[in-house]
Amino acid sequence: MQKGIFTGLLACASALALSACGETQPPAPPPPAVGVVTLKTESAPLVNELPGRVAALETAEVRPQISGVIRRSLFTQGGFVRAGQVLFEIDDAPYRAALAQAQGALARAQAAITSTNLQAQRYKELVGINAVSKQEYDNAVATAQQARADVAAQRGAVQAAQVNQNFTRIRAPISGRIGRSLFTPGALVQAGQADPLATIQRTDTVYVDVTQSAAQIIDLKQAMKNGGVSETDGARIQLLLPNGSVYPIEGRLQFSEVTVDPASGAVTLRATFPNPDGLLLPGMYVRAKLVEGQRNEAILAPQQGISRDARGRATAMVVGKENKVEVRQVEVDRAVGDKWIVTSGLKPGDKLIVEGLVNLRPGTVVKPGAPQQVTAQANGAQAGAQAGTQAEAK
Repeated sequence: MQKGIFTGLLACASALALSACGETQPPAPPPPAVGVVTLKTESAPLVNELPGRVAALETAEVRPQISGVIRRSLFTQGGFVRAGQVLFEIDDAPYRAALAQAQGALARAQAAITSTNLQAQRYKELVGINAVSKQEYDNAVATAQQARADVAAQRGAVQAAQVNQNFTRIRAPISGRIGRSLFTPGALVQAGQADPLATIQRTDTVYVDVTQSAAQIIDLKQAMKNGGVSETDGARIQLLLPNGSVYPIEGRLQFSEVTVDPASGAVTLRATFPNPDGLLLPGMYVRAKLVEGQRNEAILAPQQGISRDARGRATAMVVGKENKVEVRQVEVDRAVGDKWIVTSGLKPGDKLIVEGLVNLRPGTVVKPGAPQQVTAQANGAQAGAQAGTQAEAK
């Protein structure tokens, strides 16, 4: 009897427990939605961003070729000057006097040559009748020849004096913008002095010298040889100015050095840029984007799909079989816009996860979709959660 009562009580307790736990269990959460991009091969330009410096197309230092005191300065500092334009005038009084002295010496030599020639002619007639000795005749001929030599020497002295007088007007050797003047009227200048009077630079077209590592050049040449990279029709260069803006005119690569700098292991490349507005100034630091070639059949992965692990290695998450997450270790070459050129670790057809990467683990089952759809779903879910929270608060 007691056993039956105990059995009944146990059945009642079990029924009560079942009734208490009989509430329906919540369904399992759906797999997280992720945005994926299906990778494919495409052509990509190879662009290198390199440091560079602007240099003038022509540079000339204005220096005195004679010594003297500057009398006048005939140009505007910072302005444009033309080749042959007079920039400085040096006091020419000493040089005018030297020229007059040389011209007087020339006239004296020319007068002497007349008398010596006449004497040589008379001695020639007298030596024939033995009126003078042969030695006297030879001396007369030699004196006449020396007089002619003196005339030639004095003519050279006159020309040198004229050249020195012309040097008192210092002219621009090239056309271009002239900088500040380091000497003012009244200053004493000397031939061969260390400091130039001013510097002229031609900047309507400028050079941009950029440096590229020898390793990058070797990699590019090997890729071209293997057929993975094709050459473009002339290397184009685009400049980034110091304020971050893009220079509106493209440049052209002219040549590269034939030797590697042993200190830096880099090669200098020189490009030319039109500079009609004078925006590019000599000495300016710029960044040059050099289009070296075209990589064929490249895999371009969005940058938001590539991350770094704790060891600094590039990794990517892809959707594998049965929509499970797989982690791949990849190698990237360079950025092309907002994408990386992937050289290993990914292949065409892989579904790269670019959205919904938070808290994902390898092996997690996910629901792949287009990135925009995933973002819209996430925004909708967030809005719904906020609405529910506000309703509970009320």
